[in-house]
Amino acid sequence: MDFPRPHRTLRVRTQGAVPRLPSKADVNDEVETDARRSIPAGESIARDDGGPDGRGEGRTADGLPAATVVLKPKRARPFFGRHPWVLDSAVLRVDGDPESGAVVDLTTHDGLFVGRGLWNGSSRIRVRLYAFDAATPLDTAEWRRRLERAVALRRTLGMLDPSGACRLVNSEGDDLSGLIVDRYGAYLAVQVTALALAGRLELICDALEALVAPRGILLRGAERGLAKLEGLHLPDRVLRGAPPDGPVFVTEHGLRFGVDLTEGQKTGHYLDQRDNRQAAARLARGRRVLDMFSYSGGFAVACAVAGTARSVLAVDGSPRAAALARANAELNGAASITVEAADAFEKLDALAAAGERFGMVVLDPPKFARSRASVDDALRAYHRVNRLAVDLLETGGILVTCSCSGSVSRDDFLQMLAGVAQRGRRTIQILEVRGAAADHPVSVSCLEGEYLTCVIARVI
Repeated sequence: MDFPRPHRTLRVRTQGAVPRLPSKADVNDEVETDARRSIPAGESIARDDGGPDGRGEGRTADGLPAATVVLKPKRARPFFGRHPWVLDSAVLRVDGDPESGAVVDLTTHDGLFVGRGLWNGSSRIRVRLYAFDAATPLDTAEWRRRLERAVALRRTLGMLDPSGACRLVNSEGDDLSGLIVDRYGAYLAVQVTALALAGRLELICDALEALVAPRGILLRGAERGLAKLEGLHLPDRVLRGAPPDGPVFVTEHGLRFGVDLTEGQKTGHYLDQRDNRQAAARLARGRRVLDMFSYSGGFAVACAVAGTARSVLAVDGSPRAAALARANAELNGAASITVEAADAFEKLDALAAAGERFGMVVLDPPKFARSRASVDDALRAYHRVNRLAVDLLETGGILVTCSCSGSVSRDDFLQMLAGVAQRGRRTIQILEVRGAAADHPVSVSCLEGEYLTCVIARVI
């Protein structure tokens, strides 16, 4: 099998959609909880003279606050509810002069302690909150405790098989806003989406090495738009150890996949769809399957091998992704898979024009909406691609359709499908509405973390 070779080599270090923001309705709510604690904010202390080195507490000694951020009146309720993102529009003033990355306390306009977090003067998210107890310092020990809790959850879920892959840290879902860590066998891929945590990469790597002893830790850059908004300048590079000299091979539900950690999409593999691939495979038996936006062939291989589909056509717009899917099909002995590199919409149009029909169509497109402003355009794109897919399905066929656009709500996505059914004059029966795998936990205090919708439906 011929896995694509990297076009570039990651530098060895030499030294987790822009997140959805709290709505105006949340931020402007006039009611503040009666249960708020009247603990005074911590007093400002001197910053370290040595400056940030990524190993200490982010420009403040002992993880205690360098400044106090004061909220405007009637803006505190979301944060008493433990929402971690404090927008610039909610801030009345800053008492002190914190550098980006510094620990700060958040208080109400009348001085009540709300939470403790990290400051970013260049982002619309001025403060990311990590603690809601004035006695909790954001020091090295606290960051390590949070990483320990995250790893412990994956151990409980049975996801630490040395030959497997899983998400070790899921940002807000693990009380570590702005940090994604994925494990692929002996390697870790780290993605930082918050400037405040970029200066703490050294202590994060120290803790990860102690907890899981990886062979290497690789840094993958954040999405370009988010990096610009956060003021992040983090090129892909090796943080610890050595990079793999080729694809890393991992096992998922008995299937083998080669993962490109240096140039692959996201951190290399769509781990969030792990269980959804198996759910689709259970309905693929004997069917002719079309897997659109197939990337490295996850759905295609699952349907062909675990699902014993009659045949699978996998299509992706990237020739490199298509080559990876082809190699993964060969790795699993899936001779029934055909892989093509083609534009998805053009291919769907061509298949319809040729009168082709399928027993299952899988749609797992990239993020169509990167902000709330683009939701309407995204829903139009989802409608178009789903309408094309439904037209290709035989009576009783299975539609597996996904959205990873966090700004598109699950209700909006289902309403889009209702429009497809109406326009296409087909009945769409929802069998399952699924989300990300369990190693992608969502905090009830930050439901914006629930970004993935996977609908499995029968089309009549």
